[in-house]
Amino acid sequence: MAINLSTDIMYLTGVGPKRAEFLKSELNIHTLKDMLYYFPFRYVDRSKFFKISEITDDLPYIQVVGKILRFQEVGAGNKKRLTAIFADDTGTMELVWFKGLKWVAKSLKPNVPYVVFGKPNLFSGRYNIAHPEVEDFKPGADSKGPSIQPVYNTTEKLKSNYISTKTILKFQQALNELIKDIVYETLPAYLIEQIKLMTLREAMHNIHFPTSLSLLKKAQARLKFEELFYVQLNLLHQKSTRYLKVKGNVFSVVGDAFNRFYANNLPFELTGAQKRVIKEIRRDMGSGKQMNRLLQGDVGSGKTLVALMSMLIAVDNGFQACIMAPTEILANQHFETISGMLTGLNVNVGLLTGSSKRSERVNLHAQLQDGTMNLLIGTHALIEDVVQFKNLGLVVIDEQQRFGVAQRAKLWGKNIKPPHVLVMTATPIPRTLAMTIYGDLEVSVIDEMPPGRKPIKTIHYTDTKRNLVFGLMREQIKQGRQVYVVYPLINESEKMDYKDLMDGYNSISRAFPPPQYVTVVVHGKMKAQEKDASMNLFASGKAHIMVATTVIEVGVNVPNATVMVIESAERFGLSQLHQLRGRVGRGADESYCVLMSGVKLTNESRKRMQTMVASNDGFEIAEVDMQIRGPGDIDGTQQSGLPFDLKIASLSKDGQIIQFARQVASDIIDEDAALTIPKNHILKEQIEQMAQEKISFGQIS
Repeated sequence: MAINLSTDIMYLTGVGPKRAEFLKSELNIHTLKDMLYYFPFRYVDRSKFFKISEITDDLPYIQVVGKILRFQEVGAGNKKRLTAIFADDTGTMELVWFKGLKWVAKSLKPNVPYVVFGKPNLFSGRYNIAHPEVEDFKPGADSKGPSIQPVYNTTEKLKSNYISTKTILKFQQALNELIKDIVYETLPAYLIEQIKLMTLREAMHNIHFPTSLSLLKKAQARLKFEELFYVQLNLLHQKSTRYLKVKGNVFSVVGDAFNRFYANNLPFELTGAQKRVIKEIRRDMGSGKQMNRLLQGDVGSGKTLVALMSMLIAVDNGFQACIMAPTEILANQHFETISGMLTGLNVNVGLLTGSSKRSERVNLHAQLQDGTMNLLIGTHALIEDVVQFKNLGLVVIDEQQRFGVAQRAKLWGKNIKPPHVLVMTATPIPRTLAMTIYGDLEVSVIDEMPPGRKPIKTIHYTDTKRNLVFGLMREQIKQGRQVYVVYPLINESEKMDYKDLMDGYNSISRAFPPPQYVTVVVHGKMKAQEKDASMNLFASGKAHIMVATTVIEVGVNVPNATVMVIESAERFGLSQLHQLRGRVGRGADESYCVLMSGVKLTNESRKRMQTMVASNDGFEIAEVDMQIRGPGDIDGTQQSGLPFDLKIASLSKDGQIIQFARQVASDIIDEDAALTIPKNHILKEQIEQMAQEKISFGQIS
C-alpha cells in the first residue's frame, strides 16, 4: 500500500482501527496529514532540575530528583488513592495516584533514586504532583527523551483509553520516519531563499522534535508564516479575481432623493470622516465593479446615516436597497430612524421581521416585486426564498459578525447581477484582524464622532460603593435623565456568585420605590409584546430606570439616558462592555458608565476595568481585548464563517508576521494576479487545494 499524507491514520504504526476511531472522534485526526499538523501546544524544558524547596505556585511543570520514603493508601472504594512521601535533601512533597494503584506500588520502590516530573499543586500547605512521570535516576545522565519535550492536547476520553500526550508523541515519532518520503515543499524555492525559511521537512521535524530552542523558533516561524501567508494570498487572489470578473451595476448619478435629503433632511452636519466614506462608496458603486466594502465605526459614529445616503444613491439609479439587521429590536430601530429621516421624500420604506403579519407580508412582497418598494429593512426574514426583489442594487448588512456567511450569500443571490455589498460593524476591529478576516474587502473607517458629543465618563466601583451609585442615579433622574442597569444573568445561578437580573430588579425597586420612580425590566425570555411595552415606556421617558440583560446591547437609542450601570462587569468582555457603554452619551448631556464588580478580581478582569476607565476609543479597546483573550470565534464558522483554520499561528500574538505575510502576498499578486508564472506554480496549486477543502464564500462579504 502506497503511503501518503492523505492515508487513513489507522495505518500509522502503533495506531490501528480502534485508536484511529478515538483520534477521529476526539481530535478530528483522520489522516497522516492531520497528525503531522497536530502541533504541540507547549514545550517543557526537561534539562532543568528543581529542589523541593524551590517549588512555587506559579511553576507549570517541574522535575525533581529524590527518593520515595513510604507509600500509603488513603480512602476506600472509588475514592481510594495512593500517596507517596517523596524527599530530597531540602524537603518533602507528596506524589498522588488515583488510578493504577497496584501497578504503581509494585513498580516503584522506597529509597531508590528517581526523577519525577509533573505539575505541582499546593494542598493543605504541602506541594504534591498527581500522576507524575517517574524515571530511574542515573547520575551524570539526563532524563529520558529530549530536553525540550513537546506536550500535545488530549481529552479525558483519550486518556481513559490510554492515549496520552506521550502516546501521541510516539505516533509523531512513527510519522517522522516517513517524512522524507511523504512531505513535499509547499512554498516556492525563491520565497524560501528570499525570506530565509526552513524547508517544510526541516520545520516538521523540529516542531515535533526540537533539539534546541533556536531550531524550535525557526520551525515555528516557517510554519506560522506559511499558514498566514496562504490566508492572505487566498484573500488577495479572490479579491483580484472578483475585481476582474464580477461586474457590478453602475450607479452613475446622484439624483433627486439624495440631493433633497442632503439639502432638507440631514439631521446634523456630516463629519469629515462620513464625507470621506460616502465618497469612497460612491466611487465603488460607479466604477462598474461590484462593491464589497467593510464600514467600521465606533458606537454612535453615524454609520446608519452613511448607509442611508448610500441606499438613496441606489434609489436614484432605479434600484432597490435593503438592510439586514441581526435582531428585531435593531431592525425596528433602523425602520423608525430611517422613516423619520425620509419624511417628505418620495421613498417607500418597508419592514420585514419574524413578527410581520401575513397580510403585511403579502402587500410587501407585491411591492418588492413590482419595484414600488424602494428600501427594505429586516432581519433574517429577508433571506427567505419567498422574498423577491425587482432590482436589488445594494445590500447593507449591519452587525455583520452576527450573521453566517451562508446567510449573507442568500442575499447576494437575490439579483441576476450581484448587488453592491456594504458590511457595517460597530465593533472596532484591530488592524491585523481586519486584514485577515476582511482581507478581500475594501475598508472604510469612520474615526470621528458627530459634533457636540461629550466623552462618556467611566467609573469602576466595587459592591461596597453601591450607595454612591444610587446617589448618582437619583441625581441624574432628578435632572430629568434616565438610567440603564444591565445584568449578565436572568435567574440566580447556584454556581456563580453574581447578581442576577430579577434579584437586581427587586433591589432597584426598593431603592427607587414607585410611584416616585418607574422601573421597567427587559430580558430575552420575555414575550415580544411585554418587551416592546417596557421598551416603549423607557423610550417615551415615562420610565426612569430600565433593568435589562444584554438584549439592549444593540438597537436601543434613547438620547435622554445618561447613566449605564453594568453589574458584575467582570463577567463581560471588553467589546461587550464598550457596546453597552455606547447606549448612553447619545445626547448633548454629560453621561456616565459605572462598572460594578466584586472586590476580588483576576488580573485579566482588572485589566479590562482599567482599560474601560482609561479609554473611550473603540479601536484601542479592541486591540487590548484581542491581546487579553485572543480573537476567539470573532468570525468563525460556528458564529459567522471564518474561511480558514489556524493550526499554529495566532491572530492576537502574531501581528508582525500577519503584516509581513500580507506584504509578501500583495507583492506576488501585484506581479502575477492569476498566479500563472512558472515560479508560482506551487502557490497556484495550494490556492486551488484550499478552494477544494473549503466552501468558497470569497465573493461574499
